[in-house]
Amino acid sequence: MKIDRRAFIKRMNGALAGMITMLGFASCEKESGAIYTVKGAVVNKETRKPIAGIRVGFNPNFWVRPAYGVTPTRYEPKAHVITNANGEFRLTDRYYVGESIKLPILVKDEKNGLFQSENLLVEFPIGVRTVTVDDVELTEIKNNV
Repeated sequence: MKIDRRAFIKRMNGALAGMITMLGFASCEKESGAIYTVKGAVVNKETRKPIAGIRVGFNPNFWVRPAYGVTPTRYEPKAHVITNANGEFRLTDRYYVGESIKLPILVKDEKNGLFQSENLLVEFPIGVRTVTVDDVELTEIKNNV
């Protein structure tokens, strides 16, 4: 029996294309994520003075998605930064999500424990990758001694 080479190659190309489509391109996954940045400043709620040394980070324990369910992002340790002398921060990380996204931010005084922690939910409109938030106000913890 004689094999038609052209027909064989066409069938093999079709089969390989189907397998690649079903399996996807795992090596391209990293490129599909987008870089999201949140900028702002942390201030004392009463005095309005900037607070240095506050940890600001994406909160992987608190996920919210515009629709029901869990954000389709596999767990990875998320970025965090420490506020500078002016209380300013710039937080950047890569997320593998759709167009519109809401990201949870945890603002915490881990160093001194003088201020109550604050959770923020920052919404990135469609096509926007950098958001500047209003001043994050932390309440000072009062010791009743």
